[in-house]
Amino acid sequence: MEVVAVDIGGTHARFALAEVAKGRVVSISEPVTQKVAEHPSLQLAWQAFAATLDRPMPKAAAIALASPISGDIIKLTNNPWIIRPALIPERLGAETWTLVNDFEAIGHAVAQLDDDSFLHLCGPEKSLPDRGSITVCGPGTGLGVAQVFRHDAGYHIIATEGGHVDFAPLDAIEDAFVRHLRKTYTRVSTERIVAGPAIVAIYETLAELERRPVPRHDDRQLWDLAFEGKDSLAAAALDRFCLSLGAVAGDLALTHGPTGVVIAGGLGLRLKDHLLQSGFGERFVAKGRFRNLMASIPVKLITHPQPGLYGAAAAFAQEHAR
Repeated sequence: MEVVAVDIGGTHARFALAEVAKGRVVSISEPVTQKVAEHPSLQLAWQAFAATLDRPMPKAAAIALASPISGDIIKLTNNPWIIRPALIPERLGAETWTLVNDFEAIGHAVAQLDDDSFLHLCGPEKSLPDRGSITVCGPGTGLGVAQVFRHDAGYHIIATEGGHVDFAPLDAIEDAFVRHLRKTYTRVSTERIVAGPAIVAIYETLAELERRPVPRHDDRQLWDLAFEGKDSLAAAALDRFCLSLGAVAGDLALTHGPTGVVIAGGLGLRLKDHLLQSGFGERFVAKGRFRNLMASIPVKLITHPQPGLYGAAAAFAQEHAR
């Protein structure tokens, strides 16, 4: 069966055609990426994708959204689009569809992809477990979190909003991040420190600590500077980001009690080389009395180029195979 797979985040909406059968993804096409800001609604973005095809759209839709999936009206967390599930047949022409949280979709990708789609980051160098709990988390426009539970009969995905728990600083510099952010936010969630836009607050805080003038950059400019290594403050902000991500991933692992952890997200793959060279792994295991437990958990980075699209199609395949 052919399905239109859609992955809608805070900045981009990605579309592809996928073939699914017997609860799994058979194949998926090259994606078409659109900027959310260029379209007022999902329907208009859908029509723009349809215009790129030389044939009619499939009548099935697998849609991953950066938002909790509940209620008659879905308002995306970092995106102005509004989705009304009851109107999907009318607006999109779909006869069957699946709606999933974006990190729930990535959880489906984690459950179905093979070992070649993962890079080992830290912990024992072995495959993700066939049974037990796997924490999936990753920075993009926000911080996504999901849980994959594998069992003898298959797997189950638990969507969460774990990125919005309180951030727990571990040293004086992270204390300074929280103080800086409290000027704007009463409550500092993990997403304010470990997500793409957070590089701005980290950079500004480090500039204040160094008593330097604080140049005004947006997050995209700062990430480019950080990856280029041409700005010492941006490079330091990148290092601190990786440390905080390791600590947060470890906290989530303790919460879920998993036997594996996967880092994903739009920013996760760009961080690949830096995570391997940073203190990410040390921060992940630095959980006091539970250090030995944390060191027993394999931590991977998903390297599939479009896990959200793949996972949306996998979620559709699972739901409609029943």
